[in-house]
Amino acid sequence: MAGEKYIEAVAIGANALPVLVPALGSELDLASLLDACDGLLLTGSASNVEPKHYGGLASAPGTLHDPNRDATTIPLIPQAVAAGVPVLAICRGFQEMNVAYGGTLIQRLHEAEGYDDHREDESTPLEVQYGPAHEVLLEPGGALREIAGRDGLQVNSLHWQGVETLGRDLAVEARAPDGLVEAFRVANAPSFALGLQWHPEWQFERNPFSRALFAAFGEASRRRAARSR
Repeated sequence: MAGEKYIEAVAIGANALPVLVPALGSELDLASLLDACDGLLLTGSASNVEPKHYGGLASAPGTLHDPNRDATTIPLIPQAVAAGVPVLAICRGFQEMNVAYGGTLIQRLHEAEGYDDHREDESTPLEVQYGPAHEVLLEPGGALREIAGRDGLQVNSLHWQGVETLGRDLAVEARAPDGLVEAFRVANAPSFALGLQWHPEWQFERNPFSRALFAAFGEASRRRAARSR
């Protein structure tokens, strides 16, 4: 399921036509899908990647999962990157991108020693939940540093889970003050391939970095479209 904020970020921010891909798992012809796609946005979700995909312990009771999405995105992500399809992964998408490259996740950050509580306060209005929560420091020489034109950003924070071990071929792009990986890129990817733990799609038009990020994603997708025609 893709919320309106993601659709608008693609349509307006990336200046592209969003097409929603159903989570059909093995029934989806990934090769044909990638031939038809100029870019791939992996959205956030209330569900979490099932721990069996990264050798984790069973989830706490009541944890939401989406096995059809896992079966779709985990094989899709590396194939998309290898094919040169630009990929932008947000929140759950960021976590499943890490898993797709062999990484692992911390399931309950607020209970993990050494990490801050990265959850939102669900009793507050959405404007507060999605408001700035902490700074991230952008890695020197990274793609996000180039897009932002600065060495740090104020970002929102609405997640229970986070990166434990970074997947192979992934390079850190940003960290939170507690050291948690907040963004990465696929090193040596042939095209745009970035994952962010925060939600740049939220009211992106009001945020200079978010506007620049979606514009860069859109431009990479148009270059892909030009090459494939």
